[in-house]
Amino acid sequence: MPDTLPQSSNPTGAIVEITEAAAAKARDVLKDTGHGGIRIAVVGGGCAGLQYDLKPEAAAAEGDMVLEFHGVPFFVNPMVVPYIKGTVIDFSSALMDGGFKFINPNATSSCGCGTSFGI
Repeated sequence: MPDTLPQSSNPTGAIVEITEAAAAKARDVLKDTGHGGIRIAVVGGGCAGLQYDLKPEAAAAEGDMVLEFHGVPFFVNPMVVPYIKGTVIDFSSALMDGGFKFINPNATSSCGCGTSFGI
């Protein structure tokens, strides 16, 4: 069965929605690194001006929101919420164009890499 991305925006209205496939990959990363959760961040850069950043971290920083999806903790600084509100994060294991995928209803532009966007 081929990997498919969700076609609709975040159906739950949560800040972000993490699919089971993305949570499973995050769980694998955490098991390999020994960290406590995954940080969801937005940084300046990339072809379209802003770039998504996912990275394992030992613990949430002071003031972080801790969101749990499918048993995996995700850390979010409240300052990035306006950029990611409603985003669905999925994971594709396809040989071509595989990796984490961001379906962001706030993005007005994006580039071919799929990790850079503009608001």
